[in-house]
Amino acid sequence: MLGYDTLMNYFKTNFVLMDDRNYSLYDIETMIPWERLVYMDLLRQKVKKQSEENRDQAFQNRRR
Repeated sequence: MLGYDTLMNYFKTNFVLMDDRNYSLYDIETMIPWERLVYMDLLRQKVKKQSEENRDQAFQNRRR
């Protein structure tokens, strides 16, 4: 299991890809290992950007 320290992390990763990105389990399981890592990195970047935007928005709302 490339890049996973536990079986639970493997299943959590599958869940996130299915839930957030609407991939089927078949699509996930047939990805080339590096392809899966790329998609996960893109998802991490998206979540980080959304978190930063939410933090900035909350800060702007407090200043009003």
